[in-house]
Order: sequence, then C-alpha cells, then structure tokens
Amino acid sequence: MIHIRTLASSSSGNAYLITDGQTELLIEAGIHYKEIQRALGFQVARLAGCLVSHEHKDHSLSIPHLLKSGVNVYTSRGTAESLQLSSHRIKPIQAQERFVVGTWTILPFEVEHDAAEPLGFLMVNGEGDKLLFATDTYYLRYRFEGLTHIMVECNFALDILYENVASGAVSESVKSRVVSSHFSLEHVKDFLKSNDLSRVEEIHLLHLSDHNSDEERFKREVMELTGLPVHVAQK
Repeated sequence: MIHIRTLASSSSGNAYLITDGQTELLIEAGIHYKEIQRALGFQVARLAGCLVSHEHKDHSLSIPHLLKSGVNVYTSRGTAESLQLSSHRIKPIQAQERFVVGTWTILPFEVEHDAAEPLGFLMVNGEGDKLLFATDTYYLRYRFEGLTHIMVECNFALDILYENVASGAVSESVKSRVVSSHFSLEHVKDFLKSNDLSRVEEIHLLHLSDHNSDEERFKREVMELTGLPVHVAQK
C-alpha cells in the first residue's frame, strides 16, 4: 500500500515522501533541509534515495545537504550538470532506462519544461502498485496502463490565467512561460481521459499556482470527471 505525504507543493518549494511500507523515497528536494529532517523525525537515514525531476530551486534546493547526509540522489545528467553537482551519491539516470531502489522499479520519462533534462517517474513495486509522478510539464507524450496512484501537476486554468492577464495581474511574458512550461487543468483532464484509470485508487494534484488556480474547482472538476478520490497538494 502506497502512502503519499506532501511536504510542500508550490512555486516556493516541492517535496513529497513516498513509501510502500518497505522503501521510503523523497521525490523533489525543493525545501529547506531542516524541514525535510523534521518530516523524517530527524531520521534522514530512513530514506532509500531522493528523485529530482529538474534543476529549478523549488525542486532541488536541499540536494547538497542530502548528499552530505549520505542520501543517494537520482536525477538526470543534465540536471546534475546544471547544478554543478559532483558526488558519488549522485546517481545519473536517463529517460526510458529503468533502475531499482529498494522495492521500487523506476522508469524515468521525458517531460516538457524549460530545464536542461527534466524527467517524470513511473514507479512500480512488487505488490502491484504503480505510481505516476509528473510535474512541471506542459505536455505528457506517453499513455500509461495499470496505474494505481497518480501525482500530476495542475498548475493553472486557462480562463483564470487570461483573466489575470486582462486585469494586469499577470504579464504577457509570465503568461507565455506558464503555458509553455506547466500543466493546465484542461491538459490534466485530457490526460486523464486518455489513460487507463481502471485501477487508480487516488489522484494527487500538484504544484497549483498561487494566482492562476482554484483549489476547490480543480478538485471538483477532476472528481466529477473520474469518480475517484482527489487530493490537492497544497503546503
């Protein structure tokens, strides 16, 4: 049984603890190290590893501290090079090449973001659980079968974004970056409709924008579409 705990999920920082009861992983390290320590009861050695999707600080901030604490960090070579990381604890991974951490077999895949070599993760364990993690992407090119847990970015809604542009609250340049690097509510719904949800137990919506989202609406619309439990990761 997979347990998902959100430590942070916003443009200020992202971090998630994932465990299947045997192997505990941190996905993203975009918060202060002390916050990670507190979340783990100051037992960082509980972590079998940390997966990092890309180099932006709201996803990578505490990597140096994790490395010093003896935690292996799995990320793309492009991400590691962008952050100028050099440690035997950095484990370079690449899209479409599986690797194993404890009870998890993990398949990285390409996502679309303004970063060096960003990745999403498909995680499978021996109990038949299959978790999808995808954030900071404006498009997902793949389709997935047999998922049991979905963690997907739902950053903005187009109508809210355009209203904010019209009112002057959001600039045209920011709008252009948002639509070309983040997943909208509309894209999330299209993605869910085109995938096999027959085994899905729950959906987690990640990385909601502070200004261009509506937590209650996003949760309601995805629940109405899928009939599944939906959690909004907001911390």
